[in-house]
Amino acid sequence: MKKVKKAIIPAAGLGTRFLPATKAMPKEMLPIIDKPTIQYIVEEAVESGIEDIIIVTGKGKRAIEDHFDSAFELEQNLIEKGKLELLKEVQRSSKVDIHYIRQKEPKGLGHAIWCARKFIGNEPFAVLLGDDIVVADTPCLKQLIQHYDKTGSSIIGVQSVPEEETQRYGIVDGTRVGSELFRINDLVEKPALGEAPSNMAIMGRYVLTPEIFDYLSLFETGSGGEIQLTDAMRKLNMIQSMYAYPFHGVRYDVGEKLGFILTTLEFALHNDELREPLINALKDVLHREQVNIKY
Repeated sequence: MKKVKKAIIPAAGLGTRFLPATKAMPKEMLPIIDKPTIQYIVEEAVESGIEDIIIVTGKGKRAIEDHFDSAFELEQNLIEKGKLELLKEVQRSSKVDIHYIRQKEPKGLGHAIWCARKFIGNEPFAVLLGDDIVVADTPCLKQLIQHYDKTGSSIIGVQSVPEEETQRYGIVDGTRVGSELFRINDLVEKPALGEAPSNMAIMGRYVLTPEIFDYLSLFETGSGGEIQLTDAMRKLNMIQSMYAYPFHGVRYDVGEKLGFILTTLEFALHNDELREPLINALKDVLHREQVNIKY
């Protein structure tokens, strides 16, 4: 059985929920404190044992490539000023071997994955979506890979969500097998409110077998008129066993405004340098809001 050594990170979306900030800057480059969101995703892949990463980009995403490239002038400037710790952080993002391919038309997540088919070849591979940052003792993707190594089957990372939020996600209907896995019976992309088969939501981490490309190549459109990865997985599940794994860790949704703000605040509260001044500043903000409230 081949090991999971390749990963796809789709980053071709238009970032419309963050306009006008994303008019000229990729959504994936919006920072959580001082690190772009996509760097958290890349670091998780590397810490999980991934050796080759391909980022699927689109028009206006050149800043992503520049970020993961070396920056000689900047690095030299930091050396001359003796800012060696900062130099180490800057160089950290350029030590990863990353490949790029463009999704020329915004046809959906499934199509973005299909664009990387030649890079993957006939190997199992991981997919990491940039809207989800997961903090865990064992990297989320590594947890999935460990289960793939045991089963040889596709594994999808899931977590429970409130019933009223199920229409926002791909939802898994599964039967528990063992202590940690669910054998997938069916998958539904963004079911109508009240029609979800469970509250197990797909959370942006996958390990998939290469047969998924056979179904993505059909270019069948689904929810939103796009080629959906969930629809292809549903077909793959008819011929291969697939599993859902409720991974351990805290998942942060940075794909929408409130989640992005809350993630930044929580990360800052875990930063020794920022924690105390942030708490004091928040107290001042709340005080001003209370004083100005009109009933």
